[in-house]
Amino acid sequence: MTDTEATAVEAFRKYDRTVLPVIDRRGVMLGVVTVDDVLDVAEETATREIQKFGGLEALDEAYAATPVLELVRKRATWLVVLFLGEMLTASAMGAFEGEIEKAVVLALFVPLIISSGGNSGSQAATLIVRALAVQEITLRDWWMVMRREVLSGLILGIVLGTIGYARIALWTLFTPIYGPHWPLVGLTVGISLVFIVLWGTLSGSMLPFVIKRCGLDPATSSAPFVATLVDVTGLVIYFTVAMVVLRGTLL
Repeated sequence: MTDTEATAVEAFRKYDRTVLPVIDRRGVMLGVVTVDDVLDVAEETATREIQKFGGLEALDEAYAATPVLELVRKRATWLVVLFLGEMLTASAMGAFEGEIEKAVVLALFVPLIISSGGNSGSQAATLIVRALAVQEITLRDWWMVMRREVLSGLILGIVLGTIGYARIALWTLFTPIYGPHWPLVGLTVGISLVFIVLWGTLSGSMLPFVIKRCGLDPATSSAPFVATLVDVTGLVIYFTVAMVVLRGTLL
């Protein structure tokens, strides 16, 4: 009788039961838990996790039954936190203002760069949070996950980096917008995508482990939070690569 709802759900899943007895500490049967009860609990739990992962506090009632002001309150906290985090993006852009003035073409690829890193991080976070929730993996598996995600991130980064370079090369056939140093610009974008997608994948996969290790719900490492983190660090990576590759030409 002291077991949690999650324990009952896991027992039904593991042993394919339709009914489980509920007993007290003396072994006296108090009632039963049916599969219908467990399905309701599982649905409620999944709903709360999805809401948290979307970047808001879990609702206490159904969406249609929740007052508008309560919806605003549940959503405002995370929106403010994420907004403050995104303000660091502007700070990062300001730190590289000199490089942007010298090579305005770099600014054209900022949305591409930060969105790719955020998307890869969100993908990884989604996979790991769900795997932890259904106990496919545990905290002890972090090293295995890291190895897999480093390899996955590297391959994905190379794929996107190649596409990015090809896109710049193709556009150069029709417009001189990227200037005479377009191969170096393409190389900057391609190399940056490799590192940023790798970093995004690694961050998105490891953050749920860190949060769970701290005793918190891994679902709070939501996709928006991961995306914000990778947005800021991705800009630093991008402009750092640009300073190395374009030194002596555009910079």
